[in-house]
Amino acid sequence: MLQYPKIPGSADAPGGRCVAFEKSDGTNLHWDWDRDFGWHAFGTRRDAFNLTEAGVAQFAAGHAHLRQCVEVFRDTLADGLDAIFREHPSYREVQSFKAFAEFLGPESFAGLHKEGDPKTLRLFDVAAEPVGLVGPRQFVADFGHLPSARVVYEGKLTGKFADDVRAGKYGVAEGVVCKGGAGGPDLWMVKIKTDAYLGRLKQAFADRWEDYWE
Repeated sequence: MLQYPKIPGSADAPGGRCVAFEKSDGTNLHWDWDRDFGWHAFGTRRDAFNLTEAGVAQFAAGHAHLRQCVEVFRDTLADGLDAIFREHPSYREVQSFKAFAEFLGPESFAGLHKEGDPKTLRLFDVAAEPVGLVGPRQFVADFGHLPSARVVYEGKLTGKFADDVRAGKYGVAEGVVCKGGAGGPDLWMVKIKTDAYLGRLKQAFADRWEDYWE
């Protein structure tokens, strides 16, 4: 079961206004919160572990290159998110949340991380269950003061904007994720990657590029 949905390319964009967030080249991690138990689970896009000493050890055994993430989360995001969930009037009646953040360091590439690099987590989405993901403008308003994905553009999603992202005109290394709608079932997302990043990927994974691209 995927913890986070697959984001289509820009060819599937419905059009209209959007907020474009920088897409960090890291590892997508989720963090699960309950009003009664606080932070209780975490994991990658495809798995989940209890946020206990035993669960953290199991996670580290299977994901050695990600083992620093729990410490980073507790130092940078856990308390700030907890305060919003408990105190913000928009969320006081919600029982459980799932926060999503990219784990990365300065030399991270294609989900690989160097051992000695300092690591960070950048929040990029919050799901209020069972409604779904918070809308992009609400996300910026409510969570933008935390370490989070940078907004690089707000306006109509056009072909020119997509071409400018691909050409590297927005100062992003990997690309952007464009989000529109009010959140929940109304939310739509598409990704646009830079030509430079795709070229770097193609060079690094030349022997299995077709499998990667699919």
